[in-house]
Amino acid sequence: MSETIDMHWELGGDLRISRMGFGAMRLPASQVGGPAGDRGTGLAVLRRAVELGVDHIDTAAFYDLGDLAANDMIREALSPYPEHLVIATKVGPRKGPGDTVPTGQMGPGELRAEVERNLTELGLDRLDLVYLRIGGLEPPSDEESLAERFEVLAGLREEGLIRHLGVSHVTAGHVAEARAIAPVAAVQNWFDVTKPRDTELLDLCERDGIAYAPYFPLGGFGIPDDPRLKEIAERHGATVPQVLLAALLSLSPAMLAIPGTSSPAHLEENMAAAALRLTAEDLSALGRLATE
Repeated sequence: MSETIDMHWELGGDLRISRMGFGAMRLPASQVGGPAGDRGTGLAVLRRAVELGVDHIDTAAFYDLGDLAANDMIREALSPYPEHLVIATKVGPRKGPGDTVPTGQMGPGELRAEVERNLTELGLDRLDLVYLRIGGLEPPSDEESLAERFEVLAGLREEGLIRHLGVSHVTAGHVAEARAIAPVAAVQNWFDVTKPRDTELLDLCERDGIAYAPYFPLGGFGIPDDPRLKEIAERHGATVPQVLLAALLSLSPAMLAIPGTSSPAHLEENMAAAALRLTAEDLSALGRLATE
């Protein structure tokens, strides 16, 4: 990883952001399904994140548990917002009664209301980036069209309610389908360096100036337990999560990291990873790990 690596990205060609951002999913609860987090701690984490240089926060209206909601916490902690803060959100998933996570998908006729809900909760007149998220845990096949839903968001962009559009949980075919309707500024898929399932789409994004902001950048369901990761971390006086984040950022200049946490200590740890410079030997070892 070069010492001169550019740690910034021009989102949509006009929003300069740091490539190390913050994901708000864990603010209401550190684990899926709870228990609920502490509101005061979450607010402190958000304020500290901005102090540490975060200018890109990824959220969603369905990031909530009980009376804790990520959007509400972001507004309370940070509004009036810093001039250069970019807030991205996602629409498409739907929670049913009693659901702790989304279990359904919104139709085209429901998307305007969901965009307006995000605007109201965040206290904004325009959303910087809105992803259309489709599918369940695994991306759907190309046979599932996103065109009708994406056209709704493209219309809201024309109205001025959205600045840039993205797609999430998608294949390269879906990206092409969306780009035939309106510009795509970002893709958000599941990706971490130990399981790089999306390298061809990442290459496409880099080539075409599209940001790639993976969710579950640290594995999603627990930090990978591998002695080689621990060896690299010990060599640098770092932690395994820091190594995983630094390696992620080394893969492509289009890669944006959005690790989420409700812990002040973990926030500090994650942000410090942006300064970690891995060697070619480190990256080669991680590449071998990913192919096994």
